[in-house]
Amino acid sequence: MEKVTIGADVRFTYLGHSAFMLVSPRGKTLLIDPWISDNPMSGMGAEELTSADIILVTHGHGDHMGDSVELAKKTGAKVIGMPEITHYMSDRGLTDLVGMNKGGTFVFEGIHITMVHAVHSSSIREGGRVLYAGDPAGFVLRFENGASVYHAGDTDVFMDMKIIADLYEPLVALLPIGSHYTMGPEGAVYACRLIRPKFVIPMHFSTFPVLTGTPEAFQELMKEVPETKVIPLKPGESIR
Repeated sequence: MEKVTIGADVRFTYLGHSAFMLVSPRGKTLLIDPWISDNPMSGMGAEELTSADIILVTHGHGDHMGDSVELAKKTGAKVIGMPEITHYMSDRGLTDLVGMNKGGTFVFEGIHITMVHAVHSSSIREGGRVLYAGDPAGFVLRFENGASVYHAGDTDVFMDMKIIADLYEPLVALLPIGSHYTMGPEGAVYACRLIRPKFVIPMHFSTFPVLTGTPEAFQELMKEVPETKVIPLKPGESIR
C-alpha cells in the first residue's frame, strides 16, 4: 500500500465508498460505515477485518450500515449510531451499543466521538419493508493526540459546517464528492471553505455509474482553496 505522511499519528485506510478504518495513536481501531462484502470498490474482504474496537454508522442505508452487525459479532466492537439504528441492531443480537444524537459526545479510551448534522435521508430496507432509521449524521473524532477528523457521512454542503469548523477544528475532513445522492465536487469545495481542514480525503465516488463526481474534478476545483491539501486514496491505500 502507498503511504503518505500528513503529520498526524492516526492511520487511515480507505476501504472504498465511504468506509474507512482508522487506527488511533494508542492502537484503537475504528471502522466507519463498513460496507465491505458487496462493495465493488472495496479494498479488502470482510474476512480480512479481524479486529475492531468501535464501529460508527452514519445512517441506515445498506451501502453505509453494510457489514456492521456481522463485524460487531465477530470482533466484539462497540457500535455507535442513531438510537433507531442501535435498536435495530439490538433486535439482531448485539448488546454493546451506544445510541446517541447530534451534538452529543461519547468518550472511548481517550477518543472523543461527537455526532454532528448531515443533510440526507436514512432508512433500512429489509424483507420488502423500508424501516425508519433516524436522522443521517456525521462524526467528529478527536484522538488521543488532539488531532480531529470529520467524517461527513452522506450529505450536501450546509452552512452549519462552519459551526463544525469553529467548535472542532478538524485537521482532516472526509467528504463525499460523487453527486446524485450527495454533494458533488463543487459542493465539496464550498464545504472545504466552511470547514477549513488542512487535509481533505474524497469519498463516495465511482461506486455506481450515477456517481459522476471524480477526485480529478475535485482536485482541479480545489486549486481555488490552496490552504487545504487533497489526498485522494484508492481502496486499500493507507496514510498516517
